[in-house]
Amino acid sequence: MKKHAIIPVFIPHLGCPHACVFCDQNQITARNKAPSKDEVISFVETWLTTLDDVETVELAFYGGSFTAIPIDKQIEYLAIAKEFKDAGKVHKIHLSTRPDAIDEEILDNLEAYSVDTVELGVQSFDDEVLAISERGHDSATVYRAAEMITERGMELGIQLMIGLPGDSFKSCVYSAEETIKLKPSLARLYPTLVLPGTKLHEMYERGEYTPLTREEAVMRTATMYRLLMDAGIYIMRVGLKSTDVINSGRLGEINQGTYHPAFRQLVEDFISREKISSMLNQLAKTKHKKFIVKTSPSWASSLSGHNGENKKYFKENYPDIELIFETDENILPGKFTVSSK
Repeated sequence: MKKHAIIPVFIPHLGCPHACVFCDQNQITARNKAPSKDEVISFVETWLTTLDDVETVELAFYGGSFTAIPIDKQIEYLAIAKEFKDAGKVHKIHLSTRPDAIDEEILDNLEAYSVDTVELGVQSFDDEVLAISERGHDSATVYRAAEMITERGMELGIQLMIGLPGDSFKSCVYSAEETIKLKPSLARLYPTLVLPGTKLHEMYERGEYTPLTREEAVMRTATMYRLLMDAGIYIMRVGLKSTDVINSGRLGEINQGTYHPAFRQLVEDFISREKISSMLNQLAKTKHKKFIVKTSPSWASSLSGHNGENKKYFKENYPDIELIFETDENILPGKFTVSSK
């Protein structure tokens, strides 16, 4: 039985009170208008026909600031979700929104329609980064919103961006550390992309913003990933999915450092390489020349790495050592063991 599945309903930019420098939700979600009631029902019903024998099905509203849209529209969507949930066809209702679109009245409504999970698009806990990015709120707003959500017994999610204007390695680590303090159930990590038609693109063209290199993006994201993972927070996603706009022409050149169709794989490869290397450096002092490296099945691909890059790395940097890669279901994701053979 498959444990988990999400039915994603995208509501691009509907009702959002701000235009952040990096944001163009219509391009990211590939939709120009919000779906109608009938479209949502048809979409969910179609998805359900593909989800046989799934332990937990979530109906999730993504793409925009859900609680910033007009209340009658919120209720229309939530009523559909609750009907599916009450019928036992979906098990959880999930939505994403802005920290400044959360208050007690809004949460009363979410509670009335049995919402389970609220993701906050936090992006950064650094007030200077938030200001330059024109988020329209400060970090204090994030703490208040997170506290109100968890007090209602709802699961909290935190979305963070890496490489925003004014951002640094230090502020990225700070954002991860502050996220941990809020004890969310899940997190998403998104390296910043420069989309056409945004203020960030204008900043780039004027030479006021420089995107991260691939090495910087992977290293920063991996550092944050490790902190969150070690704190027991589920990393739901790393990087945006591939869309035509992200891959097209000039835009692809701008974002070649922060966009990759397998960006999560690159991050997990980096984490694996760092952890295994550290253990090998200790064991290399022994006379043994053959070692067994084990990890969980879900991280098996990180042992060899994307396009075999990790295998090449270990062969080049440990030429006198033979490594045997294996998986072990008893090892947690992101954890490794190295033993002599």
